[in-house]
Order: sequence, then C-alpha cells, then structure tokens
Amino acid sequence: MAGTNPRAARIAKLIQRVIAASIETQLHDKRLENVTITEVRVTNDLQLARVFWTQLGDEGKEQGERKRATQALRQAKGRLRAAVGAKAGLRLTPELQFMYDEVPSEAHEIEDILATAHKRDEELAKARANAQYAGEEDPYWHNDEPEDGESDDGFDESDDAEDADGFDGFNDADSEADGALIDDTVADGPADGSAVDNDADSDAPDLHSAHEA
Repeated sequence: MAGTNPRAARIAKLIQRVIAASIETQLHDKRLENVTITEVRVTNDLQLARVFWTQLGDEGKEQGERKRATQALRQAKGRLRAAVGAKAGLRLTPELQFMYDEVPSEAHEIEDILATAHKRDEELAKARANAQYAGEEDPYWHNDEPEDGESDDGFDESDDAEDADGFDGFNDADSEADGALIDDTVADGPADGSAVDNDADSDAPDLHSAHEA
C-alpha cells in the first residue's frame, strides 16, 4: 500500500496526476466531466494501483450518473494505463482498479449543511440587531432614584401632609363634639338645681303664714 514503501508512494502520486490530466485533456468524455481522482494506492510489489475517484456536484448524488462514469472509466482503462506507463517509465505498469470514494461526497454534504447553518446564523444575528422592542428594552429594570417629593424610604411627603391634615380634622371634630356635650351639661344643670331648690323651699316653713298667725 502507499505509504509503506516510499517508491510505491511516489508512483501512486504520479499515477494520480497522469490519470487526472488524461481524463481532462485526452478522453473528452462528457460522462467524466465532474470526475475527480481523490487518491491512488499502489501495492509494494507495484502490481496493482487502486484509483479512488468521486463525482462532485449534483451529478455525484444521482446513481445514474455514477454508473455512467463508472462505465466510462472501465472503457478507458487501457488508454489510461498506457498513459501511466509512458509517463512513469516503468518496466511493468501496475494494473488499474477504479473504486468510487464515498468520503468526499459525504464531506461535501457536510460542508453544504455547515454553510447553510452558518448562513442561517448570520440571518438570525441580523434580525436580532434590527429588532425593536414592543415595550421597554428591559422590562425588569426599575429606577431606584427617588422622585421629587418622595423620600428615600419610598413614602411620598405629600401623602404624609395629607394624612396630618386628616388627623387635624378629626381633632377639630372631637373638640367641637366635646364642647357641645359640655354646653348640654350646663344647660341641664340649672333645671336640676331649680328642682332641688323647689324641693328645699317646699320643706322650709312658710314664714308669711306664721306671721299672719
């Protein structure tokens, strides 16, 4: 395999460049327009070269297009092997085995998903930046500074003044009631006194009658 033998690794890189250039400049097959050679692995004995390829774009997602590209590569295998032999200068050209590479396709789909998510995040951030609040920006914010006429403990001085006036009114009303009660008591006093005096006069001896006698 490529990587275990330095010479096999160099030949694998060479085969990858030769096949990619041949597909683009010599074959001119429409079925191979979106085909990309992703990797080549050569055995240590240089007998076999596994050529991994993929098909990018929407064509890579359609099974029909993949089958047509696979058929085109099989048909061009002889020409591509001859091109490799001419460029590599090897006494024995490795046998070419084309294998579809699933990893780049999956990676491409992941990149599309990430790009879509990133675009959506940008749109949401832009929407938040242009958003306007229906009420206050922070409905839970309260001004702790006391307003004019209001003490630090949260009570309004005007309310205290009104309460004081109310108490004064109650005191005045009480005073008037007490005065009226006293007047009534005084007014009732002479009547009771006169009644006592009359009783006293009734008990006292009649001097006029005694004198006449």
